[in-house]
Amino acid sequence: MTHAHTHISQHGASHGHRHEHGPDGQADILDLDAEVLAEHTAAITAWLPLKTDPHDIVDLGCGTGAGTFALLDRFPDSHVTAVDASAEHLQRLRARARLLGVQERVHTVQADLDEAAWPDLGSPDLVWASASMHHMARPGRTLRTVHDTLAPGGMFAVVELAGHPRFLPLNAPADRPGLEERVHAAADRRQAERMPHRGADWGPMLIAAGFTIEGEHTLAVNLEGSRSEAIGRYATGVLQRLRSAVASDLTPEDLTALERLLDTSGPHSILRRDDLTVRTERTVWAARRT
Repeated sequence: MTHAHTHISQHGASHGHRHEHGPDGQADILDLDAEVLAEHTAAITAWLPLKTDPHDIVDLGCGTGAGTFALLDRFPDSHVTAVDASAEHLQRLRARARLLGVQERVHTVQADLDEAAWPDLGSPDLVWASASMHHMARPGRTLRTVHDTLAPGGMFAVVELAGHPRFLPLNAPADRPGLEERVHAAADRRQAERMPHRGADWGPMLIAAGFTIEGEHTLAVNLEGSRSEAIGRYATGVLQRLRSAVASDLTPEDLTALERLLDTSGPHSILRRDDLTVRTERTVWAARRT
């Protein structure tokens, strides 16, 4: 459930509102996220309790397109309007669409979804928001706007991660076991105020916005082995961003151990490990405008 800002966006997402983008590699992480979690994203699109296949889809906070391309693949007669605040992410998405030969089925819109006035997104049959809703400053208003944008009977799919993905065994590294959990705990403390809706139960908020909940589904993510090279790059990118966010909160010993893991040319680099996994959970809420 597809987008690493200080929060690592999985499944796709730079989330339709403003974040800092630049040389820290967020777009690269989103691309890796899409690659590593492709089967899980496909499983979510397959689960959606749709009555008919949607033709007009909006992907809110589309990032570099993990959800967009999964939806185009799942619904071959559909067209997707991909919305994001980042011009770089949308540029990558358009390039990927051309590479896949689906550029005629994709329209991109650069917009900050925290603004009160949204661009005209038509009357879609399906709105998809993966790892983006928890970034909204006023999620209640956003949910009501989505409700009013959808065609009557249309569906809103909200996909969220249970938290940052984990990659290392609990006893790693050997000299600082449990390091990854301490890094994540520090990041969670920093983000609790800035993103109070991360990890929220979106069901009651969707109902309050006028939706009917038609289903809720949680998928466990536990990937290992076959994608080890991509997982290594993904883990490195995610932990590099976490290090930037929480370095001042770590003990000197933990910071040193983390930097050894992130030294891609060093003997302790994450890229040299053969015991990495991707562990997290993704939950999807399917809500209908009745």
